[in-house]
Amino acid sequence: MKTFSDSASRQWTIQLTIDSAKRVRDLMGVNLLEPEAGEPPLITRLGTDEILLCDVLYCLIKPQADALNISSEQFGQALGGEVILAAQNAFYDELVDFFQKRGRTDRARAVATQQKMINLAVAHSEKRISSLDIDKKIQEIFGEQSTI
Repeated sequence: MKTFSDSASRQWTIQLTIDSAKRVRDLMGVNLLEPEAGEPPLITRLGTDEILLCDVLYCLIKPQADALNISSEQFGQALGGEVILAAQNAFYDELVDFFQKRGRTDRARAVATQQKMINLAVAHSEKRISSLDIDKKIQEIFGEQSTI
Protein backbone atom coordinates (compact mmCIF):
# COMPACT_ATOMS: atom_id res chain seq x y z
CA MET A 1 0.00 0.00 0.00
CA LYS A 2 1.25 3.45 -0.93
CA THR A 3 -0.08 6.80 0.22
CA PHE A 4 -0.21 10.39 -0.92
CA SER A 5 -1.88 13.54 0.38
CA ASP A 6 -4.01 15.89 -1.68
CA SER A 7 -4.01 19.69 -1.44
CA ALA A 8 -6.83 19.51 1.14
CA SER A 9 -4.47 17.51 3.41
CA ARG A 10 -6.48 14.31 2.99
CA GLN A 11 -4.34 11.20 2.92
CA TRP A 12 -5.21 8.55 0.35
CA THR A 13 -4.02 4.95 0.30
CA ILE A 14 -3.47 3.24 -3.03
CA GLN A 15 -3.69 -0.53 -2.87
CA LEU A 16 -3.70 -2.63 -6.01
CA THR A 17 -5.70 -5.78 -5.41
CA ILE A 18 -7.87 -7.89 -7.66
CA ASP A 19 -10.88 -6.02 -6.26
CA SER A 20 -9.43 -2.57 -6.99
CA ALA A 21 -8.24 -3.67 -10.45
CA LYS A 22 -11.73 -4.97 -11.23
CA ARG A 23 -13.23 -1.67 -10.02
CA VAL A 24 -10.96 0.31 -12.39
CA ARG A 25 -11.79 -2.08 -15.23
CA ASP A 26 -15.54 -1.95 -14.59
CA LEU A 27 -15.71 1.84 -14.15
CA MET A 28 -13.22 2.88 -16.81
CA GLY A 29 -12.53 -0.06 -19.10
CA VAL A 30 -8.85 0.08 -18.07
CA ASN A 31 -7.11 -3.17 -17.13
CA LEU A 32 -4.27 -2.27 -14.75
CA LEU A 33 -3.14 -5.89 -14.74
CA GLU A 34 -2.00 -5.58 -18.38
CA PRO A 35 0.16 -2.43 -18.34
CA GLU A 36 1.81 -3.37 -21.62
CA ALA A 37 -1.49 -3.70 -23.52
CA GLY A 38 -2.66 -1.20 -26.11
CA GLU A 39 -1.04 1.22 -28.48
CA PRO A 40 0.49 3.15 -26.95
CA PRO A 41 0.77 0.81 -23.96
CA LEU A 42 -1.44 1.57 -20.97
CA ILE A 43 1.57 2.35 -18.79
CA THR A 44 2.67 5.00 -21.29
CA ARG A 45 -0.81 6.51 -21.47
CA LEU A 46 -0.95 6.69 -17.68
CA GLY A 47 2.40 8.47 -17.68
CA THR A 48 1.39 11.05 -20.26
CA ASP A 49 -2.33 11.62 -19.70
CA GLU A 50 -2.85 13.27 -16.30
CA ILE A 51 -6.64 13.11 -16.58
CA LEU A 52 -6.57 9.36 -17.23
CA LEU A 53 -4.14 8.91 -14.36
CA CYS A 54 -6.29 10.92 -11.95
CA ASP A 55 -9.45 9.07 -12.99
CA VAL A 56 -7.69 5.74 -12.36
CA LEU A 57 -6.47 7.01 -9.01
CA TYR A 58 -10.02 7.99 -8.07
CA CYS A 59 -11.28 4.52 -8.95
CA LEU A 60 -8.54 3.01 -6.80
CA ILE A 61 -9.39 5.15 -3.77
CA LYS A 62 -13.16 5.22 -4.41
CA PRO A 63 -14.16 3.29 -1.25
CA GLN A 64 -12.19 5.82 0.83
CA ALA A 65 -13.70 8.73 -1.10
CA ASP A 66 -17.21 7.31 -0.72
CA ALA A 67 -16.71 7.02 3.04
CA LEU A 68 -15.79 10.73 3.12
CA ASN A 69 -18.50 11.74 0.59
CA ILE A 70 -15.79 13.01 -1.79
CA SER A 71 -16.91 13.05 -5.42
CA SER A 72 -14.63 12.58 -8.39
CA GLU A 73 -14.88 16.32 -9.03
CA GLN A 74 -13.90 17.18 -5.45
CA PHE A 75 -11.01 14.73 -5.64
CA GLY A 76 -9.84 16.32 -8.89
CA GLN A 77 -10.06 19.81 -7.39
CA ALA A 78 -7.53 18.73 -4.75
CA LEU A 79 -5.02 17.44 -7.30
CA GLY A 80 -2.58 20.14 -8.30
CA GLY A 81 0.72 19.51 -10.04
CA GLU A 82 2.75 18.61 -6.96
CA VAL A 83 0.00 16.31 -5.69
CA ILE A 84 -0.31 14.58 -9.05
CA LEU A 85 3.43 13.90 -9.06
CA ALA A 86 3.28 12.40 -5.55
CA ALA A 87 0.20 10.37 -6.47
CA GLN A 88 1.81 9.17 -9.71
CA ASN A 89 4.93 8.05 -7.85
CA ALA A 90 2.82 6.25 -5.23
CA PHE A 91 0.78 4.62 -7.99
CA TYR A 92 3.84 3.40 -9.91
CA ASP A 93 5.46 2.14 -6.71
CA GLU A 94 2.27 0.23 -5.88
CA LEU A 95 2.15 -1.29 -9.37
CA VAL A 96 5.80 -2.37 -9.13
CA ASP A 97 5.22 -3.94 -5.70
CA PHE A 98 2.08 -5.74 -6.88
CA PHE A 99 3.75 -7.24 -9.93
CA GLN A 100 6.91 -8.20 -8.04
CA LYS A 101 4.89 -9.98 -5.35
CA ARG A 102 2.80 -11.62 -8.09
CA GLY A 103 5.98 -12.98 -9.68
CA ARG A 104 5.54 -10.85 -12.81
CA THR A 105 8.93 -9.20 -12.75
CA ASP A 106 8.55 -8.40 -16.45
CA ARG A 107 5.58 -6.15 -15.70
CA ALA A 108 7.25 -4.70 -12.61
CA ARG A 109 10.26 -3.82 -14.75
CA ALA A 110 8.04 -2.26 -17.45
CA VAL A 111 6.38 0.00 -14.87
CA ALA A 112 9.70 0.97 -13.26
CA THR A 113 11.19 1.66 -16.69
CA GLN A 114 8.25 3.90 -17.62
CA GLN A 115 8.68 5.85 -14.39
CA LYS A 116 12.40 6.24 -15.10
CA MET A 117 11.71 7.32 -18.69
CA ILE A 118 9.33 10.04 -17.50
CA ASN A 119 11.91 11.34 -15.03
CA LEU A 120 14.64 11.32 -17.68
CA ALA A 121 12.42 13.03 -20.26
CA VAL A 122 11.57 15.78 -17.78
CA ALA A 123 15.23 16.27 -16.88
CA HIS A 124 16.21 16.36 -20.56
CA SER A 125 13.50 18.89 -21.37
CA GLU A 126 14.52 21.10 -18.46
CA LYS A 127 18.15 20.98 -19.54
CA ARG A 128 17.27 21.78 -23.14
CA ILE A 129 15.00 24.69 -22.19
CA SER A 130 17.54 26.16 -19.76
CA SER A 131 20.23 26.07 -22.44
CA LEU A 132 18.19 28.12 -24.92
CA ASP A 133 19.66 31.50 -25.76
CA ILE A 134 16.44 33.44 -26.26
CA ASP A 135 18.12 36.66 -27.41
CA LYS A 136 20.08 34.71 -30.02
CA LYS A 137 16.93 32.95 -31.28
CA ILE A 138 15.07 36.26 -31.57
CA GLN A 139 17.96 37.78 -33.46
CA GLU A 140 18.03 34.78 -35.82
CA ILE A 141 14.31 35.10 -36.45
CA PHE A 142 13.92 38.88 -36.66
CA GLY A 143 17.47 39.97 -37.33
CA GLU A 144 17.54 42.39 -34.42
CA GLN A 145 18.51 42.55 -30.75
CA SER A 146 15.85 41.90 -28.13
CA THR A 147 14.90 44.91 -26.03
CA ILE A 148 13.09 42.89 -23.37
